[in-house]
Parts: sequence; structure tokens; C-alpha cells
Amino acid sequence: MKKLIIINGPNLNLLGKREPAIYGSLSFTEFFDTVKEKYPNVELDYFQSNVEGLIIDKLQEVGFSYDGIILNAGAYTHTSIGIGDAVKSIETPVVEVHISNTFGREAFRHQSYISAHAKGVILGFGLQSYELAIQSLCPS
Repeated sequence: MKKLIIINGPNLNLLGKREPAIYGSLSFTEFFDTVKEKYPNVELDYFQSNVEGLIIDKLQEVGFSYDGIILNAGAYTHTSIGIGDAVKSIETPVVEVHISNTFGREAFRHQSYISAHAKGVILGFGLQSYELAIQSLCPS
């Protein structure tokens, strides 16, 4: 059984409440419960923090023992060299995920400090982006 973790960054704890036109009306907890049921052969963990350093700590903690990391660093994607360096420094493959199409949004969201170090990037498919990441890390 593969062991994956989803790591979400700032403001993603507000999914279901925050800008539903962009992010949808489902909370991440509700979504995560359905994903765990849908993928019973994958051990899925979840971590969310609004604090950059805690995200880096979590990447370093799991980055040598998990089979895959699904990372939505939120706004830190576009600002955090530290998170990018953490992804570069670990052995576990990381799939960068975004709910919205960041290239269809403000220009500052077109830059990612993570993408160059990630196994791949999935964006613009709503919460399904996370499922696509799971499928990429656990092919049938």
C-alpha cells in the first residue's frame, strides 16, 4: 500500500467558504473523506498550515519516508524560495497541485518556486486536481 500525504498551504483551510466561484463550496475535510473512500488501497494523510515554516518542517519530516507528496502551497507557491528548496532537498516525489488555473489569474500567480523541483504540476481541475495527483503517484 502506497503512503501519500496531501499538504495544503495558507487559506486552504477555508475551502467551502472562501471564494466559492473559484474554489467550490465543498470543504477540504468533506472532499478528503470521499477521496479516502475512493482510494482504499492508498494510505492518505493530510496536513494544512498557514505558516510557511511548518510546511517546510512537514516536507522534511515526510520527505524521506512517504511514497508521494501532493503539495498545494497556495500563495507560498509564488513567494517561497524556502518551500521550493525543501522540495528540492527531499527524496519523496512531489506533485504540485492547484485548484484553479493559476495562469488564468493575476500575473504574480504565474511564477512557481516549486514547479522546477516537482515530479509534475496539475492545475485548474478544481478539487479533482488532487485525485489526478493521486493517480499519477499510484498508477493502476
